[in-house]
Amino acid sequence: MSYTLTTKSQVTLPKAIREHLKVAPGDAVDFRIVADGSVRVLPASLERRGADHVNKTALAKFRKLQGMGGHWGGSTDALMSLLRGYDQDVLDPGLATEPGPVPAARRKRK
Repeated sequence: MSYTLTTKSQVTLPKAIREHLKVAPGDAVDFRIVADGSVRVLPASLERRGADHVNKTALAKFRKLQGMGGHWGGSTDALMSLLRGYDQDVLDPGLATEPGPVPAARRKRK
């Protein structure tokens, strides 16, 4: 593969190379001169890309997941019972079946 430099000394990375490096438009790449005189193209390190790039990537992944679970609509206690079976564990001191003192672990802190 050979490519021609533009008048600004730029070259477009071929799609296969961009995919291999996992870089997209706007991402930073590093060029390293190897001892044998060749040049290596590497994706920039996270430190060089900066926290902004990492935050954008994380936010993009989060946005893809948003709304996938639907709306719960129940209470926190109902969700915890569903996930952890609190309502089925009669030996759980946090399970209040009758009115009485609330165990220390379930008291709200002020």
